[in-house]
Amino acid sequence: MSLFDFVNARKAPKAPSSPAAPFRSTRSNASATAPEAVLRGLAPDGGLYVDPEIGKGGFDVQGCLTLDPFGQAERILTRLLPGFDDMHALVQRAYAGRFASDALTPLVPVGDDYVLELFHGPTAAFKDVALCMLPQLMTAARSLTGMKEKTVILTATSGDTGKAALEGFHDVPGTGIVVFFPHQGVSAVQEAQMLTQEGANVAVCAVRGNFDDCQSAVKQVFSRYANRAPVPGVRLSSANSINIGRLAPQVVYYFLAYASLMKQGRIRFGEAVDYVVPTGNFGDILAGWYAKQLGLPVGRLVCASNANRVLTDFLTTGVYDRRREFFKTNSPSMDILVSSNLERLLFYASGGDADCVRNDMLRLQNSGYYKISASALDFIRKDFSAYSCDEPGTLGEIRRCFQETGYLPDTHTAVALHAAQEYKQKESSGAPVVVLSTASPFKFPAAVLQALGEEPEGDAFRQMAQLSAVSGLEAPASLAGLQGKAYLHQDVIEKSDIADYVLEKLPRL
Repeated sequence: MSLFDFVNARKAPKAPSSPAAPFRSTRSNASATAPEAVLRGLAPDGGLYVDPEIGKGGFDVQGCLTLDPFGQAERILTRLLPGFDDMHALVQRAYAGRFASDALTPLVPVGDDYVLELFHGPTAAFKDVALCMLPQLMTAARSLTGMKEKTVILTATSGDTGKAALEGFHDVPGTGIVVFFPHQGVSAVQEAQMLTQEGANVAVCAVRGNFDDCQSAVKQVFSRYANRAPVPGVRLSSANSINIGRLAPQVVYYFLAYASLMKQGRIRFGEAVDYVVPTGNFGDILAGWYAKQLGLPVGRLVCASNANRVLTDFLTTGVYDRRREFFKTNSPSMDILVSSNLERLLFYASGGDADCVRNDMLRLQNSGYYKISASALDFIRKDFSAYSCDEPGTLGEIRRCFQETGYLPDTHTAVALHAAQEYKQKESSGAPVVVLSTASPFKFPAAVLQALGEEPEGDAFRQMAQLSAVSGLEAPASLAGLQGKAYLHQDVIEKSDIADYVLEKLPRL
């Protein structure tokens, strides 16, 4: 049964029929065009925008795979975000000259598997693929909608989104950006990337709490000002993957990986490829599911969690329960207990039942858990598997991978490599396995050095030099160049003060 037969069988509410407004909220029938959805980030009811007909209609997958990376990006984003006039120009402005590799995301063999390297952009993390594109989409959307107000981006980050968003939006006309990150909850390099950020329209603030605290508070600000301006002449939006304009570009690298395997002669078109994805907020792996709906021959999507294994438990049992101990780990971008993008998958798994999704989200907010139906869990488990890796396993995988293959992963990619080994032992069909990387290992030098049996020395920059000497690799210039830069942002606040901080900063951005 196809996704659309399944939706019809469940008698889902019909999406707006107008092709001008293909998106609707996960929590109601509220609709939006692609440019409107990109500008708003969240729907007015707090839901996330989805295309109920994501897989309906022809998409020339095989033709797309023959194009160069820019051409693939243009073709995919035109399909996922209809209504933008010149996607070719937007893609060129987003990516040309900004990535160290012409392939954007090179695929490299590691042992019997492959690692899709997503860290060759300006901030050495996978978020660059999307956050080089989002400012272009947002600028175009402002023009297409005739928007005159200033757009201020509010972003909560578990480490990498913050710098990638700051890099994309600093000094962009008509926009401002405020980034919140958990105080002492990111790596020293990630913190330095954010706190040294220049730009007249940026604010960066540490929050005493974890990522979930930051994300929840930012969502509350969006809800409070869903139908009114926080200050005259300002509208709020998001650069997190709750924004469909952030999520859509991530679909591209699944196609790039598949095209690379075809070019290497590893597969022929139509053969399945399994993808193992380290994820906390579920956007990175959901992009793979979107790629499958477009027709890419995706086999299994394997969700890799760290010690905060809320997603692994959910995908196994159908119960989402955030009422558990929160662990600070060496893979901080996955230190998340409330995975926002899962809401989009719940919409499809429930047959497009917005009432069901809204009630689940209310239960999560008020009671800390929800349970989906058996049919919804079956729908999800048809495509997804899940494994987790604890802290000793993460460090052990870094050491094993480097010693056996010569490849040095970061702490998040190591979680996925560990999950890939377990997946292949228990349920693999023999299809090629592509592991999505998260970041350069030089963003987490202390943990990687420990994994290699070395004692980290000095500050993060001395540790990067030490890691370079041990591994024979060079640190990305964007990271090494942070040394000696002044910290321009010093604010540290309580999580209860986020809304007031936003109102204070808006007139100055």
